[in-house]
Amino acid sequence: MIGKAIRLERIMNRNTERTVIIPMDHGFTLGQIEGLGDMAKVISEVSDGGANAIVLHKGMVKAGHRKHGRDIGLIVHLSASTALNPDPDDKVIVCTVEEAIALGADAVSIHINLGASHESKMIEEAGRISKKCAKWGMPLLIMIYPRGKGIDPTSPVAIGHCVRVAEELGADLIKTSYTGDPESFRRITSSCSVPVLVAGGEKAGDLETLKTVSEAISAGCAGVALGRNSFQREKPSEFIRALCAVVHEEKTPEEALNS
Repeated sequence: MIGKAIRLERIMNRNTERTVIIPMDHGFTLGQIEGLGDMAKVISEVSDGGANAIVLHKGMVKAGHRKHGRDIGLIVHLSASTALNPDPDDKVIVCTVEEAIALGADAVSIHINLGASHESKMIEEAGRISKKCAKWGMPLLIMIYPRGKGIDPTSPVAIGHCVRVAEELGADLIKTSYTGDPESFRRITSSCSVPVLVAGGEKAGDLETLKTVSEAISAGCAGVALGRNSFQREKPSEFIRALCAVVHEEKTPEEALNS
């Protein structure tokens, strides 16, 4: 598994064993949203801020990855759906592991909505992709959330179930929702052999976001995957610099914003 280990070092800080990932796959789902108009510019700002990696769909890799600034890890997202779909939680596979390798990816990611009407199909596809990742030594990030009728998306039991499913599928990194409570989240991270990252969701205030991240880190979180909460800032590089200080240096949110 040396190939996976080498690639993981490109998206994880080898000293802290944590990561700051900035997903930028939202255009497929939401269209031409704020912050993702000039991809080369925003990727440059994200890399200048010190992020460890970004997430892109295959067609956007040529639009801006690694054209400016410092180097940054590349995760190619394989799953997709749109907000126009009657069932936006129905994710389908639009890229292969082999395509991602040809694009120079350091990892691939997939999305599973546990509890959604097409859960079985998403899990089945994840099993096939996990097998391919093992074959090629490609790290697999599974983004997995509890979503469906009557499901509480912040339930520690449901989020813990998501994490366990991803772990059993062979994920190398897991992205999921924060429970909102460090004690319950600590039980989840301590029961998992794979690094768990928290998602960002819709944009919130700088201090509010960093406080949530700091709390999650104290509960054993191995980093963050913040998209809109990062690239939609007025000055993305400054916010991401503060975010990295919280994740990698364990600075308080106030220290990070003032440094």
